Amino acid sequence: MNKINGIFAASMSLFNEDLSLNIEKTVEHAEKIIDQGCHGAAIFGSTGQAQLISISEKISLLNQLSKSKYKSRYLIGTGLNSLNETINLMGVASSLNFHDFLIMPPAYYKYGDKEVIEFYSRVVEARPDSRIILYNFEKLCGYKFSIDCVEELVKKFPKQIVGVKDSSYNLYENLKINNFSVLPGSESKLLKGLELGCAGIITATCNVTAGLSRKVYDDFVEKKEQTANKMLCDVRNTFEKFNLISGLHSFMFDEDKIYKNVLPPVSLLSEKDKQQLIAELNKLKFTLGSLKAA
Repeated sequence: MNKINGIFAASMSLFNEDLSLNIEKTVEHAEKIIDQGCHGAAIFGSTGQAQLISISEKISLLNQLSKSKYKSRYLIGTGLNSLNETINLMGVASSLNFHDFLIMPPAYYKYGDKEVIEFYSRVVEARPDSRIILYNFEKLCGYKFSIDCVEELVKKFPKQIVGVKDSSYNLYENLKINNFSVLPGSESKLLKGLELGCAGIITATCNVTAGLSRKVYDDFVEKKEQTANKMLCDVRNTFEKFNLISGLHSFMFDEDKIYKNVLPPVSLLSEKDKQQLIAELNKLKFTLGSLKAA
């Protein structure tokens, strides 16, 4: 079984004027960021506004995604609180030969390690042919994985629990499990993570930093001098001054007007904030044109 390694973008979802999911454009975007350097893309993550997209639209996208030239490179998120709906959506994905998933614990209710282990146990028992990357993001779901919880899940399901996306940043420095992928959720943690034995990253801003992130990754693997990491971190830190989803859609808006459509309560940046974002990125010589050249 191949370990999941590399640069993954939490791929953006694109919407029509009526806020229905634009299936073709969303797949096109995922393919584009792989062309620009990502090893793969996570579909229906937080950046993809998964919690706001209907199940029927998710199923329609999965059907189209199954025809993509990069089908084997996708991680499928669920973006669902319901255990049964999570299992059912995974079943649809599995029927289309997708078996790698990124799953966050349910949001809203308060719970601890015991309850999280029960949740993932039921998911794995229902979908034993799946490989699951745990999604550690306390800011969004209200729960933060402990090292003990992750180790217990891996011990219980070594073939199914194969990694963790660490967006709470309490795991990537100290979690050490053989043949297990630890993937921080920020480019600013990429190089340090690789030095500590992490497998790569899964991040929102890889939608625009694919080329830079891939260079840092490849230069590390090939033991070359790191010439891109400072700019990569500076770009990430600039986007982090704003809401990431709003900033990404506002930045990409000038390339294609479809990026302006987001699902409420998500919104674009104000014009003032957008101009500030672009001005700061311009100072770094990071532009839409530089993405196309990547």
